Amino acid sequence: MKISSPHFTAIVLAADRESVNPVAKAAGVRCKSLAPVNGIPMVFGVMAALSSARNIKDQILCGPPEPILNREDQLKAQLASGNVRWIENKATPSASAYHVMQSLAPGIPVLLTTSDHALLTAQMVDYFCVKALSSGCDVVAAVALHKAVTAAYPETHRTAYRLNEGAYCACNLFAFLTPRGRSAAYFWHRVEQQRKRPLRVISVFGWMTVIRYLTRRLTLSQALNRISHRLGFKSGVVIMPFPEAAIDVDSVDDWQQVQRIAAGKTTDALKENRPVSPLSSF
Repeated sequence: MKISSPHFTAIVLAADRESVNPVAKAAGVRCKSLAPVNGIPMVFGVMAALSSARNIKDQILCGPPEPILNREDQLKAQLASGNVRWIENKATPSASAYHVMQSLAPGIPVLLTTSDHALLTAQMVDYFCVKALSSGCDVVAAVALHKAVTAAYPETHRTAYRLNEGAYCACNLFAFLTPRGRSAAYFWHRVEQQRKRPLRVISVFGWMTVIRYLTRRLTLSQALNRISHRLGFKSGVVIMPFPEAAIDVDSVDDWQQVQRIAAGKTTDALKENRPVSPLSSF
């Protein structure tokens, strides 16, 4: 099926994996997506970036759970404005993503991201969407070069997939471009508990793939071909030129680092007399 529109519907996953999230606890908020960066809850920064992106038409917020939502007046007001639609989350991120995608027309491309992608910008979103649309793939993931991320932010600790030509970090941006591509959510369910353990993720594709990975003989192209062959859809990646795209908030240390990065970018913008949005500092 051909893509019916160049404009994406964005899904933002905004529910915690744990009953008590460490970042939410440290920030004194009801769920991680409400932890502030530059004084603004992360989820609002993500929604602001998506609203400013040329390639995003609609937004769906999946989570936080209704009991939390009902106690957050600012978030309820955002939803009441009609710019963002809310859907109750399921038990896992993959189940939530699949559930939301089933409610969308099959020809609409879907962008999936998370509410803890606190450094997300409209520029990142549009770059990824344009590249994904031109890829000819069913599903596309954003990645960044590990060396670029650590060069820009030496203090950061990102999970790296170390392949023959270099190491890559995931960027929490995914494009589901066809109905066949949406079936990738089933695969995601199989690996989401191991997402921080590259070797266990690679093992899904067979032991020969594991051996090639361990000996650094597995290339990015080979990995994508193996995924496509094993799962029955054409997969691809977009290498992002933005090191911040690989930095999300998985821990309290991540949250503190993201706050420092955001504060630094705000200071730079003020020095250069550039406007600073009240919802996003980028």
